[in-house]
Amino acid sequence: MNKYTLLAISILLFSCAPEKISADLLIKNANVYTVNASFDTADAFVVKDGEILEIGIKPELELKYDIKETYDAKGQTIVPGLIDAHGHLYNLGVSKQQVNLRGTTSFDDVVGRVLAFQQEKNTDFILGRGWDQNDWEIKEYPNRRTLDSLFPTIPVALTRVDGHAMIANSVALKRAGITPKTKMDGGSVEVLNDSLTGILIDTPMRLVWETMPAPTKEYIRMALKDAEAECLSYGLTTIDDAGLSKQVIDVIDEMQQAGELKIRLYVMVSNTPEDLNHYLKKGIVKTDRLNVRSIKVYADGALGSRGAALRAPYSDLDGHFGKMITTPKQLDSLAKAIAVAGYQMNTHAIGDSANVAVLRAYKKALVGKEDARWRVEHAQIINPIDFTEYSKNIIPSVQPTHATSDMYWAEERVGEARIHGAYSYKTLLKNAGILALGTDFPVEKVSPFHTFYSAVARKDLAHYPEDGFRKEEALTREETLKGMTIWAAYANFEENEKGSIEPGKLADFTILDRDIMTVPEDSIPKVRAVATFINGELVYEAAGIGRVDTLVNENRERID
Repeated sequence: MNKYTLLAISILLFSCAPEKISADLLIKNANVYTVNASFDTADAFVVKDGEILEIGIKPELELKYDIKETYDAKGQTIVPGLIDAHGHLYNLGVSKQQVNLRGTTSFDDVVGRVLAFQQEKNTDFILGRGWDQNDWEIKEYPNRRTLDSLFPTIPVALTRVDGHAMIANSVALKRAGITPKTKMDGGSVEVLNDSLTGILIDTPMRLVWETMPAPTKEYIRMALKDAEAECLSYGLTTIDDAGLSKQVIDVIDEMQQAGELKIRLYVMVSNTPEDLNHYLKKGIVKTDRLNVRSIKVYADGALGSRGAALRAPYSDLDGHFGKMITTPKQLDSLAKAIAVAGYQMNTHAIGDSANVAVLRAYKKALVGKEDARWRVEHAQIINPIDFTEYSKNIIPSVQPTHATSDMYWAEERVGEARIHGAYSYKTLLKNAGILALGTDFPVEKVSPFHTFYSAVARKDLAHYPEDGFRKEEALTREETLKGMTIWAAYANFEENEKGSIEPGKLADFTILDRDIMTVPEDSIPKVRAVATFINGELVYEAAGIGRVDTLVNENRERID
């Protein structure tokens, strides 16, 4: 056979080969957890037009597709884009413009940070967030006197880490019109010897916020971009923002449409008369990156500030039950209106009294509605007889790091008996069949890997306690990953478009530096995001990685 015959055969074989299908991106040499129904793994997949086109093995996909770009994962782990089912993207950005009081060890430490901030920024209104008296040696609320002496002409308002308590100086209190006689439903103004201490719990805090300068559009944009950058660096691709105004939602939509904000948002609309009226009349708002179809309601306050509503008095404060921010009657009325509008109701409920009130309101409003997927946010302290009320129609949305942040003092608040119904994630999952997991940042740190560790180990970052806090309520790693992907997507009515790596779904995925499903348990907090993809686009890559190369470049290197 001569060379011309061989050439003719080669041309014939090439002409008979099926034409390659064009595709945008090949991910290869990966350890992919698809989180599909079978929890299958894979080592490669192809992306086109922002969606997963096919999952398989590298040689087959390379032969079948004409690939524009390739990402060599070099054996690293890929999971579906991580979803934080309860966070505060905008508030995270706002907190970056304020005094960071997280990790303070005393009120003197708080004051020191405020002084340093003001010396640098010289603002007309000093705002801060993150203090927690439970972390101090003297575990008591501070008093306004020190702030008064240091800032006699500038208003100062410093919010507790959970956002449910505030210490304000006299200038801020006077501007807000708060006196020792101020009373507000759903909260309290602390008074000692007929004098304001400066401590506000829940609803009275609004009076101070209303005196703050209104945020400009540029301020909102800056806060969102700052927060997005941090979230993308942790592999988060969707954030459920638990409480936003129309003003902020409009800016988010505008930025996303212009390509200035890549992260996807599932928005819970703040329960203000104006916002509630607007969105319940307007109906569901859905774009390729924004989903507005739920209302955020506060049933009660927080356990750390003793604002959570309990059925029996606090174990560490005689005669104190906490308070309902929204009364049972108001919950019933809201639930009815939200159900009629076809929206989802997502209610913050910490104490056992608040939880049962929410469950009762939901049951009344959801008669005949089998796929409402209403959510109880936090579902923290629950009477054991109420666990059976949770289901795929009344979904518990929990934050595992709350358990490991509160475990040092939670039993002091609720006592030995009630602690057995607290932070009971495994029990909630057994009853509901689903669990949406989040962080509640900036109350907690943004890291989803801390969330993962708290869920499976029930320990803090110092690996305490050795046997885990109420370890019987720990989740498995598979359950935890589902709670941060497909179950969170289900809680958002988005399980058909995201939450797993499957053909036809959005190409949102996260590349990790180690296998979070198999590393030693105490190494989980050390996991880092190597890269984050949204819609098939690389939106974050850790420094020094640089693995995206066009095939043209690869071919040129081979030829040379």
